[in-house]
Amino acid sequence: MTEIATILQEMNSVLQHVPDGEIGKAATALQTHERIFVCGEGRSGLMGKSFAMRLMHLGATVYAVGETITPSLAAGDLFVAVSGSGTTASVVMPARKARDLRCTVLAVTADPASELAAIADLVVQVPAATKYRRQEEAKTVQPLGSLFDQCAHVLFDAICLRYASARNVRHEEAYGRHSNV
Repeated sequence: MTEIATILQEMNSVLQHVPDGEIGKAATALQTHERIFVCGEGRSGLMGKSFAMRLMHLGATVYAVGETITPSLAAGDLFVAVSGSGTTASVVMPARKARDLRCTVLAVTADPASELAAIADLVVQVPAATKYRRQEEAKTVQPLGSLFDQCAHVLFDAICLRYASARNVRHEEAYGRHSNV
């Protein structure tokens, strides 16, 4: 089996366990909040930033936490926190702050019993391997948290499809928001 086939097989084995209802709940949360903030660290953070970028293309008011132009959180905002382990301090601490500010917290994590999940109002579990290789995590031949990050990226695209459909955002409209400089 080629490396690509192995990766796709691993991703499929994880993503088939993400309930469609969780994708729907996440898309609804995006629609019902005026501002969205996305937070993650490392590769998971990059997956979060790609999610934020696509949401911007779809017309959302969205920010990546940690960027110099990101405004302050306010009550009623949606805070999307991405951490495979659900224990990454640079994600958990801002999620806790968001919760204290009366924001809705959506956690995307492999561990529904994690500290991050406990803070969250909504949890989307991506039951993939993380760098910790805990016994309950899916097995993988890939290094570190690659499987979680790949699956998170596909999950975010699925959420974006649901969001775009609900808001009736066409390709041409999204393309009009794509960077041109």
